[in-house]
Amino acid sequence: MSGLRPVIVGAGPAGIRAAERLVAAGLRPTVVDEAARWGGQIYRQPPDGGFTRPKSALYGFEAGKADAVHQAMAAIRDRVDYKPRTLAWNCEDRALDLLGDGVSETLPFSHLILATGATDRVLPFPGWTLPGVFTLGGSQVALKFQGCAVGRRVAFLGTGPLLYLVAYQYLKAGVAVAGVFDTAPFDGQLRAAPGMLRDPATLAKGLLFVGWLRAHGVPIHNNVRPLRAEGTERVEALVWSRNGREERTVCDAVAFGLNLRSETQLADLAGCRFRFNEMDRAWLPERDAAGRSSVPGVYIAGDGGGIAGADAAELAGERAALALLEDAGLPVEADRVAVLDRRLARVAAFRRALSAAFPFPEDWASSIADDTMVCRCEGVSAGILRAVATSGQAREINRAKALTRAGMGRCQGRMCGAATTELLARALNAGPGDVGRLRAQPPIKPLPVAAGRPSDEAAS
Repeated sequence: MSGLRPVIVGAGPAGIRAAERLVAAGLRPTVVDEAARWGGQIYRQPPDGGFTRPKSALYGFEAGKADAVHQAMAAIRDRVDYKPRTLAWNCEDRALDLLGDGVSETLPFSHLILATGATDRVLPFPGWTLPGVFTLGGSQVALKFQGCAVGRRVAFLGTGPLLYLVAYQYLKAGVAVAGVFDTAPFDGQLRAAPGMLRDPATLAKGLLFVGWLRAHGVPIHNNVRPLRAEGTERVEALVWSRNGREERTVCDAVAFGLNLRSETQLADLAGCRFRFNEMDRAWLPERDAAGRSSVPGVYIAGDGGGIAGADAAELAGERAALALLEDAGLPVEADRVAVLDRRLARVAAFRRALSAAFPFPEDWASSIADDTMVCRCEGVSAGILRAVATSGQAREINRAKALTRAGMGRCQGRMCGAATTELLARALNAGPGDVGRLRAQPPIKPLPVAAGRPSDEAAS
């Protein structure tokens, strides 16, 4: 086993459970984590020193799961090489390029588990660039990691389970919730309920979130479309419509997101083959049921290969680690493999029902006004993107990127990629899978110009 150099990118539920399984097999994996403390986005830990809110307040019903994940990593901390505050910004030739604490290094690997997680998927609307407009994930980070709210009276907009979870967390923290504005129709959620009974515990939690919000006077509106966020120096109101009727809700912040999108840049740079996933409306790295990608020795675990949630990420992380061990010629427990495969299959069935309950609003892209900013980094509007499509100059997203610079900025398309795809597809009367995918480019996130490399002595 001395020749094995397994590396895990990501220290959320998937990465931690993968590390735990590899350690149990006698390996010493390296765990690369952008955060200062393990837990990932869903179980993000507050900073050290003076932060006193208990886990029950931070994570609600998931406090027990969060604590179990945190404790699992703590138990193996001295048997892994843990690299917090470290960005993996490139992957090629069986090695990762890292940046940690201002210093760059190259980390070779024999096997690689990518547990890179997900981030918010958003579509623009007028006023979305105003101060006070946050993604759902960003507003959750503020609450968990910084111990503050994004506003005093917050409107929650979009669709998906995270919409109700974050609204519930804000209300529990004592923040006024101006309303929950769900783009999904309520009758669709009713029709999907029988399928969600495959995971009654998760369904029950979702119903409790909704019930808690309603019991505390929070209005919940379905089948909503945002018209604009109003304000001068910051958000003052959200203007929205339902069934053609315009409404205005006073608020000083808006948190919004349309489910999540997988972080796949490192998988792309590692050479993994991609396939368009209709349910996620995104190009995802191909993987088998165990997490094996098309590149031998590279595994995808958790939301980085398709959105399924924290519980599924724990299962998938362990399953990917077992696949790694099997591929390395080490013994694995067949009974445990069978258990994980059955549980992951049930999760997949529940995920299909969840997708039906919270569908992507396909008509949103058509309603985006031409003067609405889409790519904030490069200042590209919806009209510019439509023009290059309808003129025949760009029928593919990378061509549109070359012509307009959409997706070339600091976020590398994380914020604007989904919107650009949907706009091009609508303009070309095509599906989102027909306009291609943004190719990843290193560095996948901005690097400081002053980033150095370790000395020869430190690297030896």
